[in-house]
Amino acid sequence: MYQYTDFDRQFVHQRAAQFRDQLERWQVGALHEDEFRPLRLQNGWYVQRYAPMLRVAVPYGELSSKQIRVLAKIAREYDEPEAEVYRNALKTQGKLGTQKLPTHYAHFSTRQNVQYNWIPLAKSADVMDLLASVDMHGIQTSGNCIRNITSDERAGIAIDEIADPRPFAEIMRQWSTLHPEFAFLPRKFKIAITGATEDRAAT
Repeated sequence: MYQYTDFDRQFVHQRAAQFRDQLERWQVGALHEDEFRPLRLQNGWYVQRYAPMLRVAVPYGELSSKQIRVLAKIAREYDEPEAEVYRNALKTQGKLGTQKLPTHYAHFSTRQNVQYNWIPLAKSADVMDLLASVDMHGIQTSGNCIRNITSDERAGIAIDEIADPRPFAEIMRQWSTLHPEFAFLPRKFKIAITGATEDRAAT
């Protein structure tokens, strides 16, 4: 698992601080919605039908116990929609027979990232700070860019592995993250790397 350097840590903290400033300017109308949208997306924040969705990057699916605890804290303390948002969502989903919508949880995506579905945008900067405290972020988990690099979930331990794909995934991650030529592509571009005879890496 890649260990953040002081430069890496400084960068993600500065990125979180930058996002807080952008959010505050958007909230008071100093930043137009069309200006804020790409900034929001570049940090992993979607706005879906009912509420924002945050996707957190988990490079090639590796997490430390400290990171998992912070992800759980975010689920417990932040993944709760505003009352009106929840009522509207429940009203619409109720037509399908849904009686309760789960909150205070996170789920792993097919590509090994972590997603939250109810965090209000008003609390998004606080969440970014928490993620930065454990060397995490949502950079390039959304938008038309090279997305977070993923690999075989059994990387490093698979019996049929010829080469461990994680070092190659890390090289690709460092090369593609914030690369100006790959941040504004016509469409998203997903990469998965495997080093085994059976291809288990999902794009």
